[in-house]
Amino acid sequence: RRCSTPHPVHTMIKTAAISLALVGAASAFAPGPMPLRSSVTQMSMSAQQNAAKAAFAGAAILAATPAFAGDADAGEKVFNANCAACHAGGQNSVVPDHTLEKAAIEKFLTGGFKEASVVTQVTNGKNAMPAFGGRLSDDDIANVATYVISKSEEGWDA
Repeated sequence: RRCSTPHPVHTMIKTAAISLALVGAASAFAPGPMPLRSSVTQMSMSAQQNAAKAAFAGAAILAATPAFAGDADAGEKVFNANCAACHAGGQNSVVPDHTLEKAAIEKFLTGGFKEASVVTQVTNGKNAMPAFGGRLSDDDIANVATYVISKSEEGWDA
């Protein structure tokens, strides 16, 4: 399940990217003005090509924007209440090299540096880490995954 209230910044980025893609796509297929001479035709074609490029750019931005399923602020509270005993400051008091730093997540977490991988780890546990699937709601797990990926991306000291 996804959180019913996504982070406002992520919502704005997605909305802008979708709008750009839709406007560009609509412009690419809209009929242009009737050309009176060849230079106008070339201009009309150029405008349609630019619109197509804008649609492509909007789609690329949308695809490149991380899809955060949870709320990082709510995730911080869940993290502090359930994870900080072992992972305070993004560290790992049980297996010291398996921290929550981006490089360690990329190296050790099954599935790599993405929220879905954190959700799987938190839900099912692995090795020394217990499963929280029976203790936390799906929304709490999505929120803590968003928080962990966000903090890992910006740095735990930030």
